[in-house]
Amino acid sequence: MSGKRDYYEVLGVDRDADQRAIKRAFLKKAREVHPDVSDDPNAEELFKEVNEAYSVLSDEQKRANYDRYGSADGPGMNSSYVDISDIFGSMGMDDIFSSFFGGSRGGARNAAARRQGRDMAISLGITLEEAAVGCTKTISYDRLAPCDDCGGSGLSEGASEQQCPHCHGSGYVTTYKRSIFGDVQSSAPCPDCQGEGTVVDHPCEMCDGQGRTPSHEHLDLKIPAGVSTGRQLRVSGYGEAGYRGAEAGSLIVTIQVEEHERFQRHADDLYTEVTVSMVQAALGCTVTIAGIMEGEEVPVKVPAGTQYGQAVTVEGFGMPRMGGGERGRLVARVIVKVPEKLSSEARELLERYEDVMDEQYDKHRGVGAFIRDAIDDILD
Repeated sequence: MSGKRDYYEVLGVDRDADQRAIKRAFLKKAREVHPDVSDDPNAEELFKEVNEAYSVLSDEQKRANYDRYGSADGPGMNSSYVDISDIFGSMGMDDIFSSFFGGSRGGARNAAARRQGRDMAISLGITLEEAAVGCTKTISYDRLAPCDDCGGSGLSEGASEQQCPHCHGSGYVTTYKRSIFGDVQSSAPCPDCQGEGTVVDHPCEMCDGQGRTPSHEHLDLKIPAGVSTGRQLRVSGYGEAGYRGAEAGSLIVTIQVEEHERFQRHADDLYTEVTVSMVQAALGCTVTIAGIMEGEEVPVKVPAGTQYGQAVTVEGFGMPRMGGGERGRLVARVIVKVPEKLSSEARELLERYEDVMDEQYDKHRGVGAFIRDAIDDILD
């Protein structure tokens, strides 16, 4: 942690502060130093520092590691935990705050759509083994979430939301100006309600009456067995929170299955290679290999006379099909390994084998072949 301030000091909280106190401190600090509202030339760096401190202290696993080791990384993290905070491109914490400061402003004609929370999209990588059996991933990400203080209503205790007296609930006001061409009519968002059509007499201090605040969230996502790259999982209500309790958007998770060192996947089939000796290829054999499931053993039967590169198929040892049904196939490409060095005994045996094959070949050539050979000898 050299060169960095203590995260608790950055947020101004005690080391035993609970999550609500940590979030409140983060929002307070972020409002002060965010580049959209601060004139400090170092505002961007200060906001990054505050955001980094919050991303660690708001996460129980990271916080435990930080308290013990001085770093967010440590033994407490495992493969089922995925932190995808601040990878949304235009929807990182910085832009989430920009959206928060901007509120839900705009023309009243689109008020219904504007109040609803937007969908959020992320990409999640999993291993082929995880795709085969299904898994649960704990996702850590940033979003505008319902305000803890007001429960998403945007109202402080005893407050109420009322029709804006200026625009009479329309969300916009119309003005008329005289010109040489006559009266000119124009419409603009109402300055009192900022285009909402309603006003709150005592808005929630934590969310400024929006009913939502920037937050570091956690979600346990169940991934079904057989999922493939490009499959999208939609989690309703876990995208951007709606304005003052309006419907939240969805979190759309696109699955990316990582490449495997032994298997290649095509639909529900798995392709691999199995290596046999030239004797095994000639006589036939059964080779047992490890399957994609943990502890699974797959018997691959190599028929006698199998040639290099020939494929053999084992039914029921591929990927599971989403929604049930039989698993796909395992297709093994046979690699015939020729020994680079031979012992004297092995060489002798192979030479005897060659002689036997030559004799069999000669027996099947017929009388005509021997006559042609004799003529060739005379001409030579």
